[in-house]
Amino acid sequence: MTQKIRKIVFPVAGLATRFLPATKTVPKELFPLVDKPLLQYAVEEAQEAGIEEFVFISSHRKPEIEKHFALMPELEKYLKDLGKDTFAKILHNCALPEKSVKIIYQDDPQGLGHAVFLAREAVGHEPFAVLLPDDAILCRKGPGVLKQMADFIAAEPGSSLIAAQEVTPDQVSLYGIIDGTEKKGAHLRVKSLVEKPPKEKAPSRMAIIGRYMLQPEVFGILDTMCKNRQGKKEIQLTDAISTLAQTKPVYGFNFAGHRFDCGQCAGFVEANVAYALQRPELEKSLREKLAHLLK
Repeated sequence: MTQKIRKIVFPVAGLATRFLPATKTVPKELFPLVDKPLLQYAVEEAQEAGIEEFVFISSHRKPEIEKHFALMPELEKYLKDLGKDTFAKILHNCALPEKSVKIIYQDDPQGLGHAVFLAREAVGHEPFAVLLPDDAILCRKGPGVLKQMADFIAAEPGSSLIAAQEVTPDQVSLYGIIDGTEKKGAHLRVKSLVEKPPKEKAPSRMAIIGRYMLQPEVFGILDTMCKNRQGKKEIQLTDAISTLAQTKPVYGFNFAGHRFDCGQCAGFVEANVAYALQRPELEKSLREKLAHLLK
């Protein structure tokens, strides 16, 4: 029996204060990597993996996200009337079918676990994916990360996956880290997850990256965590997955691809350069300009 992931959750309600004042009026998720928004790359990665339904955990402060994925027939017609059919097609292709999109508002963010928990009714009783658009992953050869994960989980019914990559010892305190021993090929069976441990106490150097494929039982765990939340403590998705791993197989999925942290200004600029260098019409000129700037 195979297992197919049909639904995905995008937590996109954050304020992105690191990018102020740009994010005062433009959601960071719509910042362009070259000429395509971060979030559109994420949606296209999900479509490549065969995902059909898209749940956005958003904010009333970000209506532009919903607008970006809606059809705009008047603008399409205007472009066609100008003879700009190619641009009209680009505009049309970035839209999602209305019935495939669900917007859920999280105007009081209480952590990633809380954002995922809000999707429980939209997801229902089936496995689902979670993707954090801040983690842009460039796969120069082969499929995107979610497709890699979907191929693995199809043959492992009942399993959950967390995208993971090895980081340097000085970086482990910046990430959730996997504690695991058994391996399945290149992938690590998870015993527990440790959120941002000091390097001397880190159980490994396998860091969690923003791609997950989870079993629906995680919602029951998150429900208990939300009910028992104390004060302003955030609901951590890593804690819920650690609990899930006690009864269900969870793997750290060592994916192929280069990850860029677009939640940081330097990472976002680096990603723009890397993605632009993949474009044949831009590469030669950009290399020349970069060489000049770096003199």
